[in-house]
Amino acid sequence: MAQAKRKSSNGGNGSKTRNTGETGRSRTAGREDAIALLKADHREVEGYFEEFEKARSADRKQDLAQRICGALTVHATIEEEIYYPAFLEATDEEDLHHEAVVEHEGAKRLIAEIEASGPDDDYFDAKVTVLSEMIKHHVKEEEQPDGLFAKSRQSEMDLDALGEQLASRKAELMQGKPAKAGTGRGASLGR
Repeated sequence: MAQAKRKSSNGGNGSKTRNTGETGRSRTAGREDAIALLKADHREVEGYFEEFEKARSADRKQDLAQRICGALTVHATIEEEIYYPAFLEATDEEDLHHEAVVEHEGAKRLIAEIEASGPDDDYFDAKVTVLSEMIKHHVKEEEQPDGLFAKSRQSEMDLDALGEQLASRKAELMQGKPAKAGTGRGASLGR
């Protein structure tokens, strides 16, 4: 993909930075752009799911389920609060946006069930397995050649600035600040 300047779609200062195309690395700040950050989250959770499949002890399964649910909750929150609204504004791709939001809602319901149970629940492993399948489907749709990430790269989104926003919000959430999942469906980003 040719390198192109991207305009800010996040209500920021409007400064332009270079999108680095396929590499996903920002040249301006030495940080990941939005797509690279979100893909890194996907790979992290895929690893947790793989470990869960191999785990035998109840304690290990509980620990991994908590990691999976925590990572997915943070990831969904930053997508819903920051990435999805910016994507919709920049692309007008309502169908892709709406499908992603609905998939998140289904995953969040299952996450809540997993968090409320444990390995002693007869359906615990099945719930984690179904969540894994849901997430694999969601990730495939975001990462496919005509998915959200590709459409983002083709748009005027400032993926470097968006990556900084995502990283900042993710750090806040990881420090235990309350998540506001679900606020992205009409959330204002200061526009």
